[in-house]
Amino acid sequence: MAGSKSSRSHSQRMRRLFFAALFQQVRILWPIFSGILVVMVGSGVVVGQIESWRLGETLYFTFVTGLTIGYGDLAPKHAVARILALVIGLSGIVLTGLVAAVSVQALNSADRDRTE
Repeated sequence: MAGSKSSRSHSQRMRRLFFAALFQQVRILWPIFSGILVVMVGSGVVVGQIESWRLGETLYFTFVTGLTIGYGDLAPKHAVARILALVIGLSGIVLTGLVAAVSVQALNSADRDRTE
């Protein structure tokens, strides 16, 4: 029973260290995160206007494309909108890579803090 309690306490401490490091990383990189999101949403809104989509469809298309899922149920037909869809997709790849890098950095930081 004591081992289980110690293991749970260790897990909770690691979780706290991870989230503290994660929030610190996000706070530092927030200007980059927000800039990428502005590019994605701004491009999406322009695509929505060109294609005459409702706001919900526009946001749905933007984030499905940005997450590189691309269901294909909404697809731009105009050349300019297609180019902007590429911008959204590339921005999404950068955003996903940045989130992964920040998470790995936070995990490494939490592990270093745990061993010190």
